[in-house]
Amino acid sequence: MDRIKIEVWLVEDDEDVRQTLLQTLQLSEIKARGFARAEQALQALSPAAPVVLLSDVRLPGMDGLVLLQSVQQQDQELPVLLLTGHGDIPMAVTAMRLGAQDFFEKPYEPEQLLHSLRRAMDKRSLVLENRQLKQQLAEKNSTGLLLGHDPQIERLRRQIDNIADTNASVLILGETGTGKEMVARSLHQDSGRKGHFVAVNCTALPESIFESEMFGAEAGAFTGVTKRRIGKVEHADGGTLFLDEIEGMPLNLQAKMLRVLQESALERLGGNKLIPVDARLVAATKVDLKAASDAGLFRADLYFRLNVVTLTLPPLRDRRADIPLLFLHFVEQARGQYNRDVPPPNDNLLQRLIQLDWPGNVRELRHYAEQYVLGVLAEPGSGQSLPLPQQLARLEQQLINNAMVQAGSNVALAAEYLGIPKKTLYDKLAKYK
Repeated sequence: MDRIKIEVWLVEDDEDVRQTLLQTLQLSEIKARGFARAEQALQALSPAAPVVLLSDVRLPGMDGLVLLQSVQQQDQELPVLLLTGHGDIPMAVTAMRLGAQDFFEKPYEPEQLLHSLRRAMDKRSLVLENRQLKQQLAEKNSTGLLLGHDPQIERLRRQIDNIADTNASVLILGETGTGKEMVARSLHQDSGRKGHFVAVNCTALPESIFESEMFGAEAGAFTGVTKRRIGKVEHADGGTLFLDEIEGMPLNLQAKMLRVLQESALERLGGNKLIPVDARLVAATKVDLKAASDAGLFRADLYFRLNVVTLTLPPLRDRRADIPLLFLHFVEQARGQYNRDVPPPNDNLLQRLIQLDWPGNVRELRHYAEQYVLGVLAEPGSGQSLPLPQQLARLEQQLINNAMVQAGSNVALAAEYLGIPKKTLYDKLAKYK
């Protein structure tokens, strides 16, 4: 899915002013379209239009306030910015309380106007992209869809589509928290296999019970087994067996697992009968299994049996442009999970999230989204104490973020909440990017 391009629609009845501002926008590489009357813009507006509206307040016929209210009836998340004369400021403040994104008093500073427009465009793009992703999720009836525009993720989605309906064994390589199990579930979901998806964490399963848990046991096989037990592998018959952190599987059991894979059959502990098993194997690791096998820490024959297809998941720091989209998706999930109605994250917060390294990857980002929804924000990706000036700067950033969230990304209202001039807040927004 390509990034959504946003256009600015300018509503201004003064032709000279309209043409001058359109030229300013075009010189700033912002695609723009002009309208002399609000009615014309409203008639051309379609649901979910990839546009941001910039309108004068005083217009012949329908004025900017009525235009704002009409637009909100169609789409409350479509940003509307207002241009006002000096005497229209009380009216503009009223408009902001009604949902306007921002307002500018004539004569305005072009750079501040452009800055606000670009923020509104980014916000609109994210809103529309998030809507598309929600629709895709609804169509797939799954939360396992891999989200993002990064070429690595798009290639991964294509690979999953190509191999999902095969029986090929798959090895998923990625750091902790990158979504390896999500990929495995996507493979199972799209495979058409009717059996269970059975996940096993190989490092969490004690070696003393590993064999019975994996292969099952007949009654009386050892003390405490009074009836037949079906193991994980057999339970995955007709479905998918997902072996997470397979590097933690004991060496002496790797040979037994290899035999099951090669023969597509197993023997329960205490039994002599071969039981056919048709389970598609998907394994995951965060280490280099080839290097581990070369070092004698992992069986080479099992490695080659697993490594029919390798899917590599990039860490979140290598796909920073996807962070806002992922965060919005996780926030939406958390709102439903915790039944909390919170304002959508503003683009200032989203830009700050892009700058962090996220050592816990997508899992850490999801947890941070849950903290955002629950109102218990913590600084992600840090873990180290900072010098006092940096702590104060982060505190100031957090206060500004909170004010912007409270104001719905409306700069003028946020400045009012913070008790500072609007220009000062613009300067600080630019300072903290």
